[in-house]
Amino acid sequence: MSAARQFKSELCAVFGQPVAENPTQCMMEAAFRELGLDWRYLTIEVAPRDLADAIRGMRAMGFRGANCTLPHKVAVLRYLDELSHAAQAIGAVNCIVRRGERLLGENTDGKGFLQSVQEFGPVAGRKAVILGAGGAARAIGVELLKAGAAAITVVNRTRLRGEELAEVLNRQAPGRGAFVLWEGDYQVPAGTDYLINATSIGLFPDLDARVPLALDSLVPATIVCDVIPNPPRTRLLRDAESRGCRTLDGLGMLVNQGVIGIQLWTGLEPSPAVMRRALEEVFNS
Repeated sequence: MSAARQFKSELCAVFGQPVAENPTQCMMEAAFRELGLDWRYLTIEVAPRDLADAIRGMRAMGFRGANCTLPHKVAVLRYLDELSHAAQAIGAVNCIVRRGERLLGENTDGKGFLQSVQEFGPVAGRKAVILGAGGAARAIGVELLKAGAAAITVVNRTRLRGEELAEVLNRQAPGRGAFVLWEGDYQVPAGTDYLINATSIGLFPDLDARVPLALDSLVPATIVCDVIPNPPRTRLLRDAESRGCRTLDGLGMLVNQGVIGIQLWTGLEPSPAVMRRALEEVFNS
C-alpha cells in the first residue's frame, strides 16, 4: 500500500473590486509549483461593504496571506492587528501576512516599483510626477523619497485625496511633495524624470481609455511608467513610445512585489523569472 498523504492546500488570495482582470494568480501559483508547495492563490471579488467580512473569513479559514488591490488598500488598515513600518508610513496595505493568530499589514507595492525603475539608474536627485492619489501612488511616492528622489508632484482630480498624499510625502521628506489639481489635459513640467500613472485608466477592459495628458509635453528624457499590469502595454505607454520616451510596464512591479509577498508568507525565495514567464505566457497566448 502506498504511503498516506495529506490533501489540505494552504490558501492565499487577492481581494479587490473589480478583480477579474487581475493576473496575479497565474504568477503566484507558478511560483508555488516551482517551490514544490501545495498552495493555492484565489482571486476573490470583494465589495467595499464586505471587506470586514472578507478579513474575518480569511482569519476563520486559516489563510496564510492575502493581497489587497483597489479599492481596499487604505480601508483594510482598520481590520488588521498591526502594521509594518512601511505600511504605517505609507498609510496603505497591499499585503497581509499571518503571524500565528495575528494579521500583519505590509506594503510591497512601492518596493516592487522601486526595484523596477532602478533598472534605468539611481533614483536619487530625480523628479517624479505621480498621476493619482490611491494606495499605489502612496506606496510609490514614499519609496521614491526614501531612495532620495528630489521632488514628487501628485496630480489628482480630487483635491482632498491629492492634498492628503502630498502631506504624507512631506512627512517623509519635508518640502519635497506637492499637489496639483488635475484639470483637463495635464502638461508634464520640463525636467520631469519619471511620469507615473498610478490610476486605473487603461485597465482591462477599457483598453482604449486615454490618460488626460498633453502628449506634446512628453520629451524623450522622461521615463513613462504605468502600474497597470493588464494589458502590459497600455495606451499611455504606446503614446509615450511614439514620443521617444523609455517606458516601464506594470509587470515588473507586479512580479517584484509578488516575490516579497511569497517570501513573507512562506520564508522561501521564489524565482522572479518563473513568475514573469507565467505572466508573459498568459498575455502572449
